[in-house]
Amino acid sequence: MAINFDKALGIHPYALQARVQRSEILAGNLANVDTPGYLARDYDFKSVLTNLETQLNQSTGGRLPELEMHSLYRVPFQASKDGNTAELGVEQAKFNNNAMNFQSSLTFLNMRIQGLQKVIDGR
Repeated sequence: MAINFDKALGIHPYALQARVQRSEILAGNLANVDTPGYLARDYDFKSVLTNLETQLNQSTGGRLPELEMHSLYRVPFQASKDGNTAELGVEQAKFNNNAMNFQSSLTFLNMRIQGLQKVIDGR
């Protein structure tokens, strides 16, 4: 009996990939906190996952869903004189939150893989 890994692993590998890309965006925001005129970017993670789930459900196999992430500019809580919209505290909090969510997604994926290993071993 063949195992369909796309169905077995679900959305978790794609969620990890999206988290990695989001961490790159947030790291860029952190690196540019002091850059005049820099506009902080982010994206709506929930809409990315919803889009991925739709693609996975409509997929007939053989074609992997594409990760479509559209960067959005963030509105700052406090305006800056130099036009920079990246705020150190906000960016750090979002980066840390994304890191925790990455770890959660990795844990879910690991549990799925362990479950598959048990099935393969016949336990």
